[in-house]
This record gives sequence, C-alpha cells and structure tokens, in this order.
Amino acid sequence: MASTEAARSGPRPRPLSPHLQIYKITITMVMSILHRITGFGLYVGVLLLAWFLIAASTDAAAFGWFSAFIGSFIGQLVLFGFTWALFNHLLGGIRHFVWDAGYGLEDPIRDQMAWGTAIGGIALTLITWAIGYAVR
Repeated sequence: MASTEAARSGPRPRPLSPHLQIYKITITMVMSILHRITGFGLYVGVLLLAWFLIAASTDAAAFGWFSAFIGSFIGQLVLFGFTWALFNHLLGGIRHFVWDAGYGLEDPIRDQMAWGTAIGGIALTLITWAIGYAVR
C-alpha cells in the first residue's frame, strides 16, 4: 500500500550531485590531484631524457644544443620541476601503496601522510639539487 501512495504523489526529486561548493578541499584531495599531474609531468620528462640520449648518441653539435638548453635558466627550471615531480610522485605512490594495504586511513594519519608526501617531495628535491651543485 505504501508503494501505491508514493506513486500517486508523483516522482521524488532526484538528488543533486555533489560539487565543489559542497566539498571542502583537503590536503589528501590536493595531493591526489598533484599525484596525477606529476604523473603526466613524468611523461614529459621522459621526452627530455630521450632528447638527451639521442643527442648524446649522435654528434657534438646535437649534444651542444641539448647542453645549451639544459644549462639555461628555463632548462634548469624544467629539470628542477622534473626532479620535484619524480620525488612527489614516488612518495605519493608509496602513500597509495600503504593505503591499499589498509593502513594509514584513519583521520589524523591520513592527513599526516599527505603532508609528509608534500614536504618530503620538496625536501628530497632540494637535497638532490644541493648535492648536485656540491659535487659539480
């Protein structure tokens, strides 16, 4: 009988899909988006690596073009961004691996791991570049 009463009263309004005004942006959300962006950035970085390998295997002029680019301010910026993307994506992958194992999903740990990914990616990038310039 309840189903016939509901049918007579008309269709119920459909629920609205959640959107950005409802969601509160959290660190885990930002790091998940950055994980995807850095994954794409690594694809672009592989093109840079391919350019290096092709230039190194051809002749001195081709390698000179690559060296000029990578030694420029823009080249150094691209290389720095690639290094950060590599470490950020690596740490994000480890974080997702831990989550897939069922650990670190509790409220404070989840956010701490996301912050650790953000800070760790920056710290590892700076350490790598400091070591690189020190042994230069």
